[in-house]
Amino acid sequence: MKTIASENLRNLALIGHGQTGKTSLISAILFNTGMVNRLGRVDQGNTVTDYDEEEIEKKITLQASVAYAMVDKHKINLIDTPGFANFAWEARVALLAAETAVMLVSATEGVEVQTEKLFESITDMKKPAIFLINKMCKELADFDKAYDSVVESFGKNAVPVQYPIGKGNEFKGLVDLLSMKAYEYTKDEKGTFKEIEIPADLSDEISTRREALIEKIAENDEKLMEKYFEEGDLTPEEITTGLKLGILNQSIFPVLVSDAYSNIGVRHITEFVVNYAHSILETGEVAMAEGTLKPDKNGQLAAFVFKTISDPYTGKISIIKVVSGSLKPDGTYINVNKGTQERVGGLFYLQGKTQEASEEALPGEIVAVAKLKDTQTGDTLTVKGQTMKFPEIKFPIPAISFAIEPKSREDENRISNALQKIQEEDPTLKSQRDVQTKELILSGNGQLHVELVVSKLKKKYGVDVEMKPPKVPFKETIRGSADVEMKYKKQTGGRGQYAHILIKMEPLPRGGDFIFEETLFGASIPRNFVPAVEKGIRESKENGILAGYPVVDFKVNLYDGSYHDVDSSDMAFKICASKAFKKAFKEAKPTLLEPIMKVEVVTPEECMGDINGTLSGRRGKIQGMESKGRNHVIKALVPLVEMLDFNTTLTSITGGRGSYNMEFSHFEEVPQQFQKKIVEESVKAGRVREEEDDDK
Repeated sequence: MKTIASENLRNLALIGHGQTGKTSLISAILFNTGMVNRLGRVDQGNTVTDYDEEEIEKKITLQASVAYAMVDKHKINLIDTPGFANFAWEARVALLAAETAVMLVSATEGVEVQTEKLFESITDMKKPAIFLINKMCKELADFDKAYDSVVESFGKNAVPVQYPIGKGNEFKGLVDLLSMKAYEYTKDEKGTFKEIEIPADLSDEISTRREALIEKIAENDEKLMEKYFEEGDLTPEEITTGLKLGILNQSIFPVLVSDAYSNIGVRHITEFVVNYAHSILETGEVAMAEGTLKPDKNGQLAAFVFKTISDPYTGKISIIKVVSGSLKPDGTYINVNKGTQERVGGLFYLQGKTQEASEEALPGEIVAVAKLKDTQTGDTLTVKGQTMKFPEIKFPIPAISFAIEPKSREDENRISNALQKIQEEDPTLKSQRDVQTKELILSGNGQLHVELVVSKLKKKYGVDVEMKPPKVPFKETIRGSADVEMKYKKQTGGRGQYAHILIKMEPLPRGGDFIFEETLFGASIPRNFVPAVEKGIRESKENGILAGYPVVDFKVNLYDGSYHDVDSSDMAFKICASKAFKKAFKEAKPTLLEPIMKVEVVTPEECMGDINGTLSGRRGKIQGMESKGRNHVIKALVPLVEMLDFNTTLTSITGGRGSYNMEFSHFEEVPQQFQKKIVEESVKAGRVREEEDDDK
C-alpha cells in the first residue's frame, strides 16, 4: 500500500461504555468504504476488530484493536476499545495514539459509568472529542434525553451538528445542521441515502439547534462573533474554520447521530471526520517525558508502542504510532527505554488480524511490526544518538488477586512461558510466586479480568489451571519473653545423640524479623555446634506453632548448655534447638499477625456514606478523604483478609462507578476473637505440623 501523507491521516479512538456500538460502527465504516465485502455483526462473531476467540464467544470487546478505512486520499485509522471497567485501561492507552476521541453514547441509556470515567481521560489528555449518540433504531431511543445527559455530565460545549429524523423503528435519517440539508437512509443495510426536504414538523427545532450551533462556533473568534451579531449567520468557510478550531481547543464537542447496526448515518460520520477531525500536523506539539516534539516527517524518528499482541504461533506484534520522522522496513532502531537495538523487518497495516505491507510510516501513521525482542507497550523507538522518549504510561494497579494452580505437571512446566506472553499483551496483569504460601498469585483489574486470563491460558496456550482465592500471608509472633532449658538425649545401641541448651526468647519491635545471638561462657558448648542451634531455630520458625505461619519479630539468645564428647553432633543440637524454640514460643504469649493494606477508594459523592460504612465494617480505619474531580477519594487502612471480596461489593454499591487500589502497609496483631477461627482453619487445612519425630 502506498505511503499516506500525514495531512491525510485521521486517527480515531472509539470509546464509551460497553454495548454502545463501537465495534458495529467500525464494521459499518469498513463496509461503506469497500474495505470489507459484508457488514460484520457482533452477534454473528464476524466483525473485523472483535476477532479474539473470547470476544466472539462473549460478544464484547476485550482488547484494543486497529482497522483502517480509505476515503478518497484520506486514511482513517480506527481503534476499537473495550467499554467495560476491567479493560478500560486499553481505551486510555488508545487515546494516546489518536488525535480525536469518538465517544459513543447509547440513545436509550444516555451517559453511563464508563462514559464519565473515559471523559476524564479525554480532559486530562486535552484530546478533541466527538460525541455520537448511537442506537437510534432501538426501542425507547431518545436523542433529546441522551443529549441532555451529555450536557448535564460534560457541559454546554457539547452541541449537536446533526439532528435525527424519527426515532426507534421510525429513525430513518438526519438533518445536517451545518449545511442545513436533510438525508433519508434506506433500510437495506447498505448505508445508501438520498437528500430530502427538511421535515416540516422539525422546522422550528432545526432552526433553534442551528442557531445554537452557529453561536457556539462564533464564540471561538472575536471577528466571527462580531459578524454573527451583525449579520446573524456565517459563511460555510467561516463555519468550517470556526468549528475545526473549536474542536481542536475542546471548546466544542460536536454531537452526531446514528444507528451503526442498521448503517444509518454512518456515511455522514465518515464525511464529518474527514472534514473536521485533525491530522497530527494540526494538533500542535506532542508532550514528551521532557519537553515537547513537533511532528515533522523530516525530523528525527519518534515512535511509541501503544499495544502489544502475543500469538502462540506468529509471535509478538507491536502496534506503533509514529509521531515524527519516518519509520521504514528493514532498518535498525533504538529502544530508548531499554537502551537496546531493535531490527525492524517488515511494516504492515492491521485490518483487525489481517496484515497488509506498508512501504513507510510518516507522522500520524499507525503500523505494526513483528517479533521485536525487547520492546514492550509504552516503549519509544528512535534512531541512534537520540534520547527523547514519550511519557511513561501509568497502568492501573491490579485490584484483585487469585491463586492459580496447574492441574498437571505438564501444565506447571508451561505456565511461566504462557503467562509471560499474556503479560506482554496486558501490562496490567501481574503474576508472582508468594514466598510464604508458595502459591502462584495472578492479579488483575477484576474477577472477570482474571477469569479471562485463566480461559486464555487453556484455549490459547493449552495450560489448564484451577483458580482459587489466595491465602492470606499471616505471620506469628510473641508478646512476652521465655527462658527455657531443653535436653535432647537418645540412645539407640550404638553411638547416641546428645545436646543440651538454654535459650532466652523475647519480642522485637514490629518489622524486626529474627535475631540470633549467643552469650556462651567458657566451653559449655563448643563453638562449632552454635551454627546448628541457629539453623534449628531458623528452620522451625518458618512453620509456626499456632497456625503454621512463619514466626517473626523475636530474638533468641543461646546462653548455656552442655555436650557429650562422643554423642553430640550438629544434628543433635539442631533437633534440640527446634524443640527449645517450640517450647519457648508457647510460653512467650504467642499471637497472630495479619497484613494491613493501604487502601484508596474512588467513589461518587452519593456513595461515600455506604463506602465508609463498608470499610469500617471490614475493620478498616479511615485515614482521610479528598475530592478528585467529580468523585471523592477515601483513604483507609484495612486488613487484607477483609479486602478479598471488596471488588464485588464496591461494584454493587457504586453501580460500577467506583474503583480502588491497595498496597501493603504493615502487620498488626489479629484481634483475639478472630484468632481462634484462623487457627481452626489452619488445623483443618493441615498447615499446623505435628510434633516432629526425633529421628527427623
